[in-house]
Amino acid sequence: MNINHYTYRMTWSAGDNEYLGLCAEFPSLSWLAVAPEETLTGIRNLVMEVVEDIQANKEAIPAALADSGEFRVRIPPEVHRALAINAAEQGVSLNRLVSAKLAG
Repeated sequence: MNINHYTYRMTWSAGDNEYLGLCAEFPSLSWLAVAPEETLTGIRNLVMEVVEDIQANKEAIPAALADSGEFRVRIPPEVHRALAINAAEQGVSLNRLVSAKLAG
């Protein structure tokens, strides 16, 4: 698993008076540091340690959110039909139509 593909975020924690590093794929992990650079390095190192531990225990490693472009949702047949007609009238695939609607 490439930990570089995970989704990292850094925010200011007023309560701690430090930067807080987070990883979306591992919501229970966090890292506090005074400098932004230390925060990113800290959370990435922590994720690496956790991934190594998971691998050593032969457990499933969370997939990186960035590695998937697939989204599945069940909808009622009448909604599917309406979307399919709309896509056909616009000359685009149903996937492209729905993707555009979600992005907009």
